[in-house]
Amino acid sequence: MTTPLIILCLLFIPLLVARAIGGTGKTRLGGTIGIALAFAFFGVGHFFETKAMTRMIPPFIPFATPLVLATGLLELGVAAGLINPANRRLAGLLGIGVLVAFFPVNVYAAFNHTGMGGHVQGPIYLLIRAPLQSLLIWWAWFFVVHPGDAVQSNSLGMMQIFRKGH
Repeated sequence: MTTPLIILCLLFIPLLVARAIGGTGKTRLGGTIGIALAFAFFGVGHFFETKAMTRMIPPFIPFATPLVLATGLLELGVAAGLINPANRRLAGLLGIGVLVAFFPVNVYAAFNHTGMGGHVQGPIYLLIRAPLQSLLIWWAWFFVVHPGDAVQSNSLGMMQIFRKGH
């Protein structure tokens, strides 16, 4: 189950680098780059693991392979939109929608021990996947969509970790 670790690295490394280089003023940018890299990783995966991802789709859904390829393009489009400041908020909202809409396929794959990665481990994988999916949704909201000028606190109620510089 290395994929969740890769995703966490894609999220946190740009965030930490941006903070180290640019201080707290670059935290939001680092978080945005992290989620963009994660979506690029997801999108590319659709083209390198097409057969495995096709097996994740329930059989009652037609055109599974073209659907996998189309959703890969969609995720790559979200990644590109996140990098472009003019489209960033819309891409963040679209990314959240994608994460919510695609989660049932992950549940189906886990319960049917099909697909790739941790899904073959069965429903136990959802103990990792569901919190990771929640983190991705929160991350996109917090660093990309969240209104306001300052990143002041996270939704978990922890102490102020990041504050945008003056």
